[in-house]
Amino acid sequence: MDRIRIVGGNPLNGVIPISGAKNAALPLMIASLLTDDTLTLENLPHLADVEQLQRILGNHGVDISVVGRRERQGEAYARTVHFTARTIVDTTAPYELVSKMRASFWVIGPLLARMGEARVSLPGGCAIGTRPVDLFIDGLEHLGAEIEIENGYINARAPRGLIGGRYVFPKVSVGATHVLMMAATLAKGQTVIENAAQEPEVADLAKCLIAMGAKISGAGTSTLVIDGVASLSGARHKVLPDRIETGTYAMAVAMTGGDVLLENTSMDLLQNALLAVSRAGVEISPEGDGIRVRRNGGDILPVDVTTDPFPGFPTDLQAQFMGLMTRANGVSHITETIFENRFMHVQELARLGARISLSGQTATVTGVPTLHGAPVMATDLRASVSLVIAGLAAEGETTVNRVYHLDRGFERLEEKLTNCGAVVERISG
Repeated sequence: MDRIRIVGGNPLNGVIPISGAKNAALPLMIASLLTDDTLTLENLPHLADVEQLQRILGNHGVDISVVGRRERQGEAYARTVHFTARTIVDTTAPYELVSKMRASFWVIGPLLARMGEARVSLPGGCAIGTRPVDLFIDGLEHLGAEIEIENGYINARAPRGLIGGRYVFPKVSVGATHVLMMAATLAKGQTVIENAAQEPEVADLAKCLIAMGAKISGAGTSTLVIDGVASLSGARHKVLPDRIETGTYAMAVAMTGGDVLLENTSMDLLQNALLAVSRAGVEISPEGDGIRVRRNGGDILPVDVTTDPFPGFPTDLQAQFMGLMTRANGVSHITETIFENRFMHVQELARLGARISLSGQTATVTGVPTLHGAPVMATDLRASVSLVIAGLAAEGETTVNRVYHLDRGFERLEEKLTNCGAVVERISG
């Protein structure tokens, strides 16, 4: 099993290109099931989750071809991929595939809308929380779906098609918003979704669906209005930049010091997170088509944050920010409101010398002058990269085990950091 070795102490200086967003790419790929024409996605990141979803879509009959590769060191950056679901050969998403990646459950919406039926395995639990699918089921039932749960599968039927309706989410759910919006594009009549997720990835999916012929208004707000159409066509769409990757590298620069230009991204994607980093004593400014991040000499200042749905502080950056706060000159408080079990990185950060105490959903972080390298273990995607951030500033050598978590969401992390002066290498086996 691969692991990553880090020798800390080097500031980061240079340029880091930001990849396409994983959290946008996955629903965009699934949207290809809505049409028998070709959906072409540009700037698709090369990630384990993307590769897994390609296998899942192939199981449904989607033809996938990769073209226009831009090669660096033998592999493709910013891939352009064609998805053609001309014939859906199977409306079942089996457990052995869905269990490997939770987002694959989202195929239930497009399959039900286009084919009138879907049989999708329940995804089960997750390392960072249970994340139940009740909102997905309730929302689809409001569009006229007939749903039964049997033997670990959701059997959904709409033999006469879905019917537009009004649905108010009892709590914000990005995944359920994706699914209900996709399903509503082919429903008869108008659908109104209230308390919808406002994340940039939701707006990006809406932009793609509109290019495919959908009639959607309100994307990026809490109220979506979708007028169903008889069919959707193909389109060409560029995946938006990864705001979580952007925030992660901004925090890495804040942790180590230095001066880095984050290319191909925008401050608008994560204003609250960048505000928290700037309050920690870091200079952040737009520059060209990217963001300049600098911290030269000054202390890291303590900052309190609470995770919230967009436009609040992202839960997917909580672990990374905690890594940064371990070196702050003072005490900070980090409160997690989205997932009930997203502090598993605390014990691993403690192995590096961090001082963190937990009380309910709040972590109190007392900054220390120095972290010390040690072997640590990744427990999930975002937790794993928080250990990398801490290791970059720790004295000596840090080894991060179970890096397959990193491969799910960070494209060429070692290469990007090494190009900016970090000592990071992957050790195979």
